[in-house]
Amino acid sequence: MMFHYIFKIFLFLFLFTLPANSKNYNEIVIDGNLRISDESIKVFSNIPNNDVLDEDKLNIILKRLYDTGFFKDISIIINNDKLIIKVKENPIIQNVYIEGIKNSGLEKSIIDILSLKDRSSFNTTKFRKDEIAIVNLLKSKGYYFAVIVSSIQDLGDSKIILNYNIDIGNKAKIKKISFLGDKKIKESKLRDVIISEEYKFWKFISGKKFLNEQLIDFDKKLLNNFYKNLGYFDVQINSSFANYLGNDEFELIYNISPGIKYFFNDIKLSLPMDYDENNFSKLNKIFNKLKGKNYSLNSIEKILKEIDKIVLTEQFEFLNSNVIESFNGDLINLTFNISESEKFYVEKVNIFGNNITRDDVIRNSIYVDEGDPFSDLLHTKSINNIKSLNFFRDVRSEILTGTTSNQKIINISVEEKPTGEITAGAGVGTAGGSVGFSVKENNFLGRGIKFGTDLVLSQNSIRGIIALSNPNYNGTNRSLDFNAESSVNDRLTDFGYKSNKIGFSLGSGFEFYDDLYLKTGVSSYMETLKTDSKASASMKKQKGDYFDTFINYTLDYDKRDQKFKSSDGFRSTFSQNVPIISENYSLTNTYNFKIFNKWLKENIASVGFYASTTNSLTDKNIKLSERMHLPTNKLRGFESGKIGPKDGSDYVGGNYNAAINVATTLPQVLPSLESLDFSVFFDAANVWGVDYNSNISSGSAIRSSVGIGIDYFTVIGPLNFSLTEVISKGDNDVTETFRFNLGTTF
Repeated sequence: MMFHYIFKIFLFLFLFTLPANSKNYNEIVIDGNLRISDESIKVFSNIPNNDVLDEDKLNIILKRLYDTGFFKDISIIINNDKLIIKVKENPIIQNVYIEGIKNSGLEKSIIDILSLKDRSSFNTTKFRKDEIAIVNLLKSKGYYFAVIVSSIQDLGDSKIILNYNIDIGNKAKIKKISFLGDKKIKESKLRDVIISEEYKFWKFISGKKFLNEQLIDFDKKLLNNFYKNLGYFDVQINSSFANYLGNDEFELIYNISPGIKYFFNDIKLSLPMDYDENNFSKLNKIFNKLKGKNYSLNSIEKILKEIDKIVLTEQFEFLNSNVIESFNGDLINLTFNISESEKFYVEKVNIFGNNITRDDVIRNSIYVDEGDPFSDLLHTKSINNIKSLNFFRDVRSEILTGTTSNQKIINISVEEKPTGEITAGAGVGTAGGSVGFSVKENNFLGRGIKFGTDLVLSQNSIRGIIALSNPNYNGTNRSLDFNAESSVNDRLTDFGYKSNKIGFSLGSGFEFYDDLYLKTGVSSYMETLKTDSKASASMKKQKGDYFDTFINYTLDYDKRDQKFKSSDGFRSTFSQNVPIISENYSLTNTYNFKIFNKWLKENIASVGFYASTTNSLTDKNIKLSERMHLPTNKLRGFESGKIGPKDGSDYVGGNYNAAINVATTLPQVLPSLESLDFSVFFDAANVWGVDYNSNISSGSAIRSSVGIGIDYFTVIGPLNFSLTEVISKGDNDVTETFRFNLGTTF
């Protein structure tokens, strides 16, 4: 194609080399075109009538026409003052067929990367590039032995069919992983660092045991960071290559030159003049702890993040930070240099793409407004805040120079997504079945208001809820929440009472301090309690009608890396219900703490503590419906609510309960099923304290259990399964070996 193109240019220049090196014409004539109109070709040529041709213009005409990809041959002649453009069109691809691939997902991946599609114009160059693209894709999937036979079937009338016949062969297995050059660190430890794995027969679904060039490159980065975090600043991963062993098997080799180990020595801070060092006093403690320890990239990154946090918290403007390293033997001196940057201000914030969501809803999530000093940190936080609204498929930002050099224009583009939900659901488990219906709108009238209704029916209960929430009420960054609820809870069989309740709650929440959230509110409800005819005299005294009003608040300190599937950080919450108007004036406290930490490769360990108390502020007993029962996820291996104090045949709950939960996820046996999680756990808990009858045993025994948990999101809904062995229990406790729950929405 390229030779043909150059030849045409040469021939054209030869024919039109005149003393004036140019020719003129009065008319453009198009010849040879079948599908593409004369006018389209003239538009592609982009030359007016009666123009004067020279060498440069002729070159441009040919290039423009060839660049369209519609033509495989073009010639230009001038005859009788006519510019005649003769073309031969590329054929049209009627169909593209992929043969030999049985995996529908892989076939779709191949089709997606092809530049030549059904109904497109054929191009030889693109055809060859597509062949190469298929080869590279198959290699990335581990099919290094794939054979591709491509063909073109001529249908006549300038129509063709493209066929790619593919024999993917066997995947290239990683038989052995070797590490050369370093004898300081065990190979088993290095294998834990990288993603690639040696082929083992039990890893029959894992894609990591197959050769993948992209994974190899990523492994090199992981190894590089690993060594630098151990102090090896000069580490080099010189090469990584695959050695073919035969039988579709390779040896993967990493050649490592770690160099010497370095240690932190003198670490200091350099500030601009007139900046108070006391504002950065936290850093001195970190510096002192690091001195003498081995060099670590992670340590440096944590310091830089801490500097950014101080700059943001103290509202310092126009400060940049970077680290300067100097060496003295095996010692590294660090200077964290904080300097003033050029001062920029926000001239304009433009928002595009929001057809439903109001501008003010988005602007309320932005921390930098027009006229404010520009800050990269605040801008990034603003974009993340907009994303967290969950109204948009995509959020993008562009920063442009304003009308003057020290001004910035921020363009924010959003792509809205449907925010309404209508769902119905059903669930089944060892505790019985349930059905539910809900209607929700998370961006009501484009104002960011959340509105929803829920109706849940189970074997022994019915519950209806109407909820309304404005997360940014009146532009104050405070939420305003309203809930109305009505429920019937029949617990006569095992707990001795039935509750009919109706009420509402009104609350507000905001970020009180960095990652510390405060939510306050008031709740009021009317309740009718009925007791079983076989219930004790003390329980029967509590039947009747109640009207209660509480003030409640919650402190939520959330330092998790992410809300779902947390792998680092912790969350601590404390809530309290304080009675204002009540029949028995009981005070309820609840505390929850959970910490997460990643160990080995991808395993996440967690330790949780839970405690709740209810105490009467008068001489009246705690109402039956307000007594403490452990949540089902705090003590596995026991039937829900059926531990602790017992009045006759009724489990009455206690004044206090507490639980400790320790768990860790396990390595994925089936890595291709990312939604499948295995874990082991240990639970220990107790429910105790009875205030209304001193003759009832409070159940002082500590309950404990160990087990295996499985969480999996199936096509019909979430599946939770636990297999538990009880270690210790009380005399009246009801245990269960396994528990499962399966639900769906449709």
